[in-house]
Amino acid sequence: MLRAALHIGCTPLVRGAKLVANRFCPPVLILLYHRVTTLESDPQLLSVTPGNFRAHLKYLKDHFCVARLEDDWVRLRKPAVVITFDDGYADNALEALPILEELQVPATFFVATSLIGSEREFWWDEVERLLICQREYPPSFELSLSGKIWNRPTAQAPDRLRLYHEILPILRSLAPETRGELLERLRLWSGAAPQGRASHRVLSGEELRRVAASPLVTLGAHTVSHSPLSVLPASRQLEEVAGSKQWLEGFTGETVQVFSYPFGSKADYTAETVAICREAGFARTCSNFPGQWRGRTDLHQLPRQLVRNWDLETFKLQLTRFWTS
Repeated sequence: MLRAALHIGCTPLVRGAKLVANRFCPPVLILLYHRVTTLESDPQLLSVTPGNFRAHLKYLKDHFCVARLEDDWVRLRKPAVVITFDDGYADNALEALPILEELQVPATFFVATSLIGSEREFWWDEVERLLICQREYPPSFELSLSGKIWNRPTAQAPDRLRLYHEILPILRSLAPETRGELLERLRLWSGAAPQGRASHRVLSGEELRRVAASPLVTLGAHTVSHSPLSVLPASRQLEEVAGSKQWLEGFTGETVQVFSYPFGSKADYTAETVAICREAGFARTCSNFPGQWRGRTDLHQLPRQLVRNWDLETFKLQLTRFWTS
């Protein structure tokens, strides 16, 4: 079954080449999760329900070697899967970790550090709270940015949803301080409190300690502010990369050897970023674009496959596609 899954859709020549490659260096598929919980609204499609997550893990454990991110993959004798989480949501400790421990499946958790222990939400979640959640809104929102002034209607829910999708890429392209200023303007405009929703909060200090203490967990850094590193100058990139590593090491007392790029597409970091990660002492760094690790894969640009809230049958189908991407 595995051999068939690995080669569906390939030409005979490619199939033959992959068969030889798989024999001498089995591939490793790194899966990327963000959240394990049940949400009423999930516009970013980051959450997997506990039931689906448990089903995913059971299937992976029954059919593949589930390896750790830091393992010596050259020693593997068959294709393997690695489980990773990005960001540092509280449900990583409350819902994901208990399932991982129940099934004895290892995972790596990459944590952005600036909001740990706070009552704030990640900035993309805060935009959702400020624009999409039900409340009374002003009739319009006006923004001056880069010398341009634009005004958007906001009285109706479809208007605010359009603004939500329009403003997210703008926020993503800004430095953390500028993004914070724009978020503050949105807060004042909406009349919402700065405190986030309990359903969207980040890890508390106690929860982070619990995650880090599990023998199944590898803890990784994920910058301070969760900004795309490609929008920042080299000096700020170093602060974000090294700063998150140092904070986690000071908090846990353990060395942090792995990192993942926020967002992680090839447009979200640069060759300079990769060099900064090497110089910061990370042994492996994860990206977010399709592919598998093979013997010559750059360990500081490891591809990962993003997992959505799929039922088991859909998950199996997606795995087949992941192996052949």
